[in-house]
Amino acid sequence: MPVTAASRRLDPRAKLYLLLLANLLLFFHVDTRGEAIMVALFLLPLFAAGRWKNGLRLAVLYFALLGLGLWSDAVTLDGAGGGSGGSLIGMMDGGANDGGAATFAVTAGHVAGLLSVGIRMMMPCLITGAYAFTTTSISEFVCAMRRMHVPEAIVIPCMVVIRFFPTIVHDYRQIRNAMALRGIAAGRFALVRHPVQSLEFILVPLLMNATIVSRDLSVAALTKGLGIAGEHTCMTVIRMSWFDWAFMAVCTVPLALAIGGVL
Repeated sequence: MPVTAASRRLDPRAKLYLLLLANLLLFFHVDTRGEAIMVALFLLPLFAAGRWKNGLRLAVLYFALLGLGLWSDAVTLDGAGGGSGGSLIGMMDGGANDGGAATFAVTAGHVAGLLSVGIRMMMPCLITGAYAFTTTSISEFVCAMRRMHVPEAIVIPCMVVIRFFPTIVHDYRQIRNAMALRGIAAGRFALVRHPVQSLEFILVPLLMNATIVSRDLSVAALTKGLGIAGEHTCMTVIRMSWFDWAFMAVCTVPLALAIGGVL
């Protein structure tokens, strides 16, 4: 049997475990070395599933933020060595003596470091979430939840949420196409140049449509019999293979070493 991108995907339960590891990575705030290793491991299933475009975008974004953080550390350390303490207040007080250019560089380093760390800490959750949501069908997710004996009161809202975001993205594209057809806020950066039109013609219709979409998805889920009491069957077959267990273990070891201070 030929090996396809679908056959290289992890089991939905393994995907949920990777998402749990990403949240633990954020909760324990491990150092940069352990974080980079975990992000590299999280990106591998995304590439193996054939999601090259999404994987490259997330990889470039993360390593760009990592490089920005390293540059910020270098600039602020140089500022600390210059006698101003490396703090923003010290830079402002010593601006007249050290020169405006050096003060601006160190201040920019502090701001860049703040943005880099804040966004970079959320990247593992974004990567594992993107992999889980783009490679898991609704039937696979429902089957995995039932295999883990999750109550139906949790399964149905989760299924509605999974279908909610793709529907909202589709509605957003339709609104943008309608606006472009009428010459309203046309162009890639038109939303930034015309924020009032964006609020009026995009956000307001999306918010009004979100309630209708969530109601329709809930009704569709209940119509299919998901809310009926009793044992349910599923035509989708999922199975934890040795590769799923091995990859889960490989991703757990660096996190455990980073939390323990070994890595």
